[in-house]
Amino acid sequence: MPPKVETFTPLDVMAPIGPYSHIAKTNGFIAISATAGVDPSTQNLVSDDVASQTTQIIKSFASMLATVNSDLAHILHVNVFLTDMSNFKAMNTAYAAAMGEHRPARTAIAVTALPKPGALVTMNLTAVEKGDP
Repeated sequence: MPPKVETFTPLDVMAPIGPYSHIAKTNGFIAISATAGVDPSTQNLVSDDVASQTTQIIKSFASMLATVNSDLAHILHVNVFLTDMSNFKAMNTAYAAAMGEHRPARTAIAVTALPKPGALVTMNLTAVEKGDP
């Protein structure tokens, strides 16, 4: 029998803006959908600058990973989608500060637009569970 895939969205993160769950998990592997820099209490972007949006995305990742027995140190790969590559340096500075010493594999891609109006950056990730809680 194939492994079961669990999908869900925690209550304390941005509501999905499409027909998807924020988290999919199976056999210790975790995928988190593209996430914008949204304040979960207001469902609005935290600001109109890429650094603040990046910081909020990493905070949301930490919150979501905690619900599935993981954390930022267990991220394998991050995809970064930027609407303007001139924001790459500012995103990197905020990303490095929020991630601490952990440097998972990462891809950065320029896109013409993002689903959340006003978003300058979104990110998704793949991670693993920490092991026994």
